[in-house]
Amino acid sequence: MSLELTAPAPEEPSVADDGTWLECIACGAQFAPFEDVRYTCDDCDGLLEVRYASPPTWDDFEGRGVWRYNAALPFEEGVSLPEGATPLHEVPRLEADVGVETLRVKHEGMNPTGSFKDRGMTVGVRVAKELGVGRLACASTGNTSAALAAYGARGGMETLVLLPAGKVAAGKIAQASLHDARILEVDGNFDSCLDIVQDLAARGEAYLLNSLNPFRLEGQKTIGLEILEEFHEDYGTYPDRIVLPVGNAGNTSALYKAFRELVQSGALDADDVPKLTGVQAEGAAPMVEAIENGWDETRRWDEVETRATAIRIGNPVNAPKALPGIRETNGTAVAVSDEEITEAQRDLAGEGVGVEPASAASVAGLRKLRAEGVVDVDEQVVCLTTGHLLKDPDAAFEAGDDPEPVPNDTEAVLEHLAE
Repeated sequence: MSLELTAPAPEEPSVADDGTWLECIACGAQFAPFEDVRYTCDDCDGLLEVRYASPPTWDDFEGRGVWRYNAALPFEEGVSLPEGATPLHEVPRLEADVGVETLRVKHEGMNPTGSFKDRGMTVGVRVAKELGVGRLACASTGNTSAALAAYGARGGMETLVLLPAGKVAAGKIAQASLHDARILEVDGNFDSCLDIVQDLAARGEAYLLNSLNPFRLEGQKTIGLEILEEFHEDYGTYPDRIVLPVGNAGNTSALYKAFRELVQSGALDADDVPKLTGVQAEGAAPMVEAIENGWDETRRWDEVETRATAIRIGNPVNAPKALPGIRETNGTAVAVSDEEITEAQRDLAGEGVGVEPASAASVAGLRKLRAEGVVDVDEQVVCLTTGHLLKDPDAAFEAGDDPEPVPNDTEAVLEHLAE
């Protein structure tokens, strides 16, 4: 099976371009990477992965940010703002409260447009230029549209985004609008938007840059490479577990791919691969349902609802890649309530780390798994937070403290503070 953690490095096929090709994870069919636009397998419609004849070692990396890892990517450089090199925060009070040996927070909200999606777009838009396509498109719960609009603008390309009407935070729509994307609000949920965008892409009307596109995930896998490098520099070891929010399951798939390639090259021992642990909101938890029931695939949830808008997704397209990633690393998945997400958002803010609700799901999930005894007290854990606080200012305002009106007088202010 091509997605096994200890699968050997692949042999380079004749269709490869400079040691890079596309391969179906379902039937193994192989395709040239840049001759034609394709998102899924021509033979069986399975998901595609980018393959490399020579997976990289740590010695192959130099520089800073996403393109530090160009030895693990299809090109030397991309359409860049730049992105990556996000902080791995220490959160000592939260670490003590949760009750683990080490807790660090990888804050992807510090990317140029405020989310991890920038990592995928720097690669994806570069591939679009290689293919010579004209119009870029995505379905989005907000962050993808903001990133695509910015990177499309940087690359001088037309951008089209489809959003579920009334379901996307204003901060994210504002970003896409200012970067001159054409915004279509669909009377449906995210999965309906993705259905339409996939149809447009199949008709040749646009180049799809949702995470169904295998090149998007190549950029996102650099999150995992950064986590391992920085954690090892600080502690001389690798984290036992990485906990991350799950929407379309792109990051889960991408991190697992990064770890597999490091194992293939001999740069990482299979025993040192962190347990991938996914967290979903209770109102949108098809991945958790599949893990808990031992299913090989997810079942689509047509009705999804959570205040964590970035993971309000009922049909995660990358589940066939992510489910093996969780299982092969001995990880798990857990669902948390909106109330638990808000509490975690406040706790992160108390450490000075401002994130949108979906990001805080990782910390909420860790806390729940620790309380249930699934996570041990001696574990070293990294929680991934995927989007900045200002992505959803309305949610931040609701979770925070109310302003206190005072008179226009210093003495009155002091009197109020004394109360």
